[in-house]
Amino acid sequence: MTIELRNPPEAVEHLAVGPGTSTFGTFGDINVVGLWTLYVKEVRRFLKVITQTVLAPVITTLVFLAIFSLALGADRPAVAGVAFIDFLAPGLIVMAIIQNAFANTSSSIMIAKVQGNIVDYLMPPLSSGELLFGVVMGGVTRGILVGAVVWLGMIPFADMTPDHLWAILYFGVMASLLLSILGFLAALWAEKFDHMAAVTNFVVTPLSFLSGTFYSIERLPEMFHGVALANPFFHLIDGVRYGFTGHSDGHILAGAVFLALVNAALWFFALRLVRLGYKLKA
Repeated sequence: MTIELRNPPEAVEHLAVGPGTSTFGTFGDINVVGLWTLYVKEVRRFLKVITQTVLAPVITTLVFLAIFSLALGADRPAVAGVAFIDFLAPGLIVMAIIQNAFANTSSSIMIAKVQGNIVDYLMPPLSSGELLFGVVMGGVTRGILVGAVVWLGMIPFADMTPDHLWAILYFGVMASLLLSILGFLAALWAEKFDHMAAVTNFVVTPLSFLSGTFYSIERLPEMFHGVALANPFFHLIDGVRYGFTGHSDGHILAGAVFLALVNAALWFFALRLVRLGYKLKA
């Protein structure tokens, strides 16, 4: 008697596509429905509490702008020919993007780990790259959405007319992507919310405040000037500021390439950890 296999071994093997068993990016090997479902889940997750995840950051950023405008706006001299408020506004937009992109991915994975339902991410037929991509893109979406709403909210108070729209879009996306991946990595490493708070307080916040948001790095001593140029957050803010004002403290194209390389390195590092099941699998 001859037994015919209707599903060859290659087909059966292809069905086992949990994290670490499939290569993301191979054409014909992407679970489009599963990837889209995960992405929509991540987006709906923050839209369910839009007052907390979108409106609250917008109000906070506008309060920052109002405080600096009232306290320093009239007396602070222009920076490289740019009014101080117009110089400050793009930096605040990037800070809002940074904080919310990081918060989205970090809270998503961290809550799943703490509550014990991380298996909901691991069991579906998604490759490691698809899992990472779906979660990270949810953070990117939140960051871009918050940045866009903050931009609109600042129009009555500052000159927010784009000078180089491509720079705003590129560096805005790079900011969201960078912090979404960092949030994912932080959540993988963290074992409790205190660890997440440490990353936020000792890494994200200092890098964002020391990145030229409130000042031009040209005012820094030579030694600290070089340190600022090595800070990816500086290039994010400098690029968006260039998009709005046409002024930059660094080299825009060099910053664009630097950020692309940093994001690529972080992406492949995060992908490697997911494939290994680092702090995801028992």
